[in-house]
Amino acid sequence: MGFDVTEYTTVLITLIVIMDPPGQIPIFLSLVGHQSPADRHRAAWQAPAVSLLVISTFALGGKFILAYLHIGVPALQGAGGLLLLLVALQLLNGGGASRPTASDGVNVALVPLGTPLLAGPGAIAAVIVAVSQASGEAASYLAIAAAIVTVHVVIAIVLRFSTVLIRILGVGGVTLLAKIAGLLLAAIAVQLIANSIMGFIDAR
Repeated sequence: MGFDVTEYTTVLITLIVIMDPPGQIPIFLSLVGHQSPADRHRAAWQAPAVSLLVISTFALGGKFILAYLHIGVPALQGAGGLLLLLVALQLLNGGGASRPTASDGVNVALVPLGTPLLAGPGAIAAVIVAVSQASGEAASYLAIAAAIVTVHVVIAIVLRFSTVLIRILGVGGVTLLAKIAGLLLAAIAVQLIANSIMGFIDAR
């Protein structure tokens, strides 16, 4: 059994562009910046772990899950956009990260960091498409799996060391990041919802 380097490179680049590890830093810091170092470090590996689980699940049986539930990619985009919009409004209104509780480290690692920010509609759809195009070749499946693991290792490293910035930014800087991240998330959410609407229109 060989290893499809081309498939690995293609899927890896696609996932890195969609999941945008550097772009997750301000969002991550805005959500966990006020928590203890232990909680921040825990969230830095929990979020990629949750994302890895979600994306792996859809890679293994995504087409069957969506077909069984009669859900299309536009529906995934719309749901992800609505979730992100709720998080964005919370950040812009001063909620969420500005008043954390003891359980926030676990919660934000699940939602919204793990999904839909990391394991969002774009990443899920990309993986489903890649698997469907593999044509049953073991080398391609191995390459896709390796690419999925690699991108999540990169994300874990980026998030883990992004916490060092908290010492430089301070509380005021993290609050400012929360507002900026809220604005960016709102824009991403609107784009996802727009893509969802266009997808439904094109499907008719």
